[in-house]
Amino acid sequence: MTELIAEIGWNHMGDMDLADTMIMAAKVAGADYAKFQIFSTKNLKEGPWDKDGRREIYEKAQLSIEQVQKLLKTCDDARIKFMSSVFSVDDAKMLASVHVKDVKIPSSEIRNKNLIRYCNDHFSHVIMSTGTATMDEVKEAVSLVDKAQLTLLHCVSSYPCDMKNCNLPRIKYLQELFPTADIGFSDHTLGVDAAKMSLEFGVSHIEKHFTTSKSLPGRDNKFAISPTEMRDLRYYMDERSLAMKSHGMDYQGCEVEMREVYSGRWERK
Repeated sequence: MTELIAEIGWNHMGDMDLADTMIMAAKVAGADYAKFQIFSTKNLKEGPWDKDGRREIYEKAQLSIEQVQKLLKTCDDARIKFMSSVFSVDDAKMLASVHVKDVKIPSSEIRNKNLIRYCNDHFSHVIMSTGTATMDEVKEAVSLVDKAQLTLLHCVSSYPCDMKNCNLPRIKYLQELFPTADIGFSDHTLGVDAAKMSLEFGVSHIEKHFTTSKSLPGRDNKFAISPTEMRDLRYYMDERSLAMKSHGMDYQGCEVEMREVYSGRWERK
């Protein structure tokens, strides 16, 4: 069964009440995970985020250990699994301290060997996005995960990603190349069509950026899917699962009346 990850990330902008609302909305919409991001601006290098207002957003959205614990409790109460991306070993240490089993290594850190090694040693399930990486770099990252369960997510790190760049056949290639790992899809296209298409490859997880309002500040809120879109995706996943269930080659029980009562009814003897 494909698991659905609602990537709330930093869409809450540091508002913990809003974060709680997003968790509950993700649960109601059918997500299996509510996912956040742990980072610290004290470790943030200089870059374009210093000129477009993103550093100020990051400062509002960075999570303390107390806030992480609060979000974890909200997820536990709502019966939705908690997950977070980490961007440094310090971030991973914070996450490990609250004793969760799942950790996400984002595409931007797939070449961060120290981070991958730490996560392999301290979490039982490592989910790693493969955007921005060559296949040789993916192979090297995978070789560092020999203790934890590994899930690789096909990903194109473009925000939003044009459908023409989606490259879904890469999912099959990852499945063939890494047969012992689960292979999923971190989808940055608008809407849920590409996510639905990815199900034809038997993906283990689908990750979609999630928000309760696309009018909230920040880039990610603009291309994230709404609760309505998430519900549509979950409904499609569930209905597809039913339709794909095999019932053998002969007729089914639901056809008995048609077979035994209706067959030949227009031929009065």
